Amino acid sequence: MMKAIVNDDYGSPDELEVQEVDKPALHPEGVLVRVRAASVNPYDWHVMRGLPYLVRLSEGLRRPKLPIKGVDLAGVVEAVGENVTEFEPGDEVFGGSVGAFAEYACGKEKGLAPKPIGITFEQAAAVPIAGFTALQGLRDRGQIQAGQRVLVNGAAGGVGTFAVQIAKAFGAEVTGVCSTRNLELVRSLGADHVVDYTADDFTTQGRRYDLILDAIGNHSLRRLRRALTPKGRLVLVGGGGSGRWIAPLFGPLKAVALSPFVSQELKPMLATRKKADLLTLKEMIEAGQITPVIDRTYPLTETPEAIRYLEAGHARGKVVIAV
Repeated sequence: MMKAIVNDDYGSPDELEVQEVDKPALHPEGVLVRVRAASVNPYDWHVMRGLPYLVRLSEGLRRPKLPIKGVDLAGVVEAVGENVTEFEPGDEVFGGSVGAFAEYACGKEKGLAPKPIGITFEQAAAVPIAGFTALQGLRDRGQIQAGQRVLVNGAAGGVGTFAVQIAKAFGAEVTGVCSTRNLELVRSLGADHVVDYTADDFTTQGRRYDLILDAIGNHSLRRLRRALTPKGRLVLVGGGGSGRWIAPLFGPLKAVALSPFVSQELKPMLATRKKADLLTLKEMIEAGQITPVIDRTYPLTETPEAIRYLEAGHARGKVVIAV
């Protein structure tokens, strides 16, 4: 048996409970991990609430298919399936597995990688989804090049703290947009310039960027395009908007519809889990190009509080669960 964070119905963090449940079964391609840390993502609270309703098409129409939440983790391999060749018991790993908010989780070999040397389990657990989003948004969707002017809107958040560091590693001139209290944090991550959104609006400053990664979704496409060069690229990570149906998707859908008719490239994105990218992030961490930023750490029993804090929208870097 093990402790896990469970919700059998869609709802608020109040619906989450710590329960004693069976350990996950080990399948032939499976890697049973004793979880040392897990991180909280917007994905987790969207799935917890079942909002927008489109989420339920994949997660379960009436109630969640998978009652144990969490997808990002780091821990120690407890056992491996008969077809697993890369890992053995005792290995320290990080990556993704359903049911990460628990003492044990069973992931797939292709979804895990050796934990980066020199960082904690908590830092390693903070990497996967946010790191994938920043890396794929800048490199794949944004086609970032050395010497470009790159702006990260939401530079102090989970995705943004990775994006600032990754953009610098690619040789860009980086501007980070954040609140007053986070200016020094964003500078410490390597940003060449910082904009305090409580005092200035980067879309009206007259400065033009080759690439904008928008992790917030708080500006209209018209205003974001005004801050781009004529051939610039806009990568939309945060959809913006609120609603129970498709309101959060209006921004990305408008970008897709408008992009063929303007000189700039407007690209919504949704990160995908790739073993090669997990290894790329591991290498960048070990090379000192990326340091995961953690705002708060909660024990497993306080996972509901961790999700509430993330939902409030003011986390600096990542929110982590220590198991």
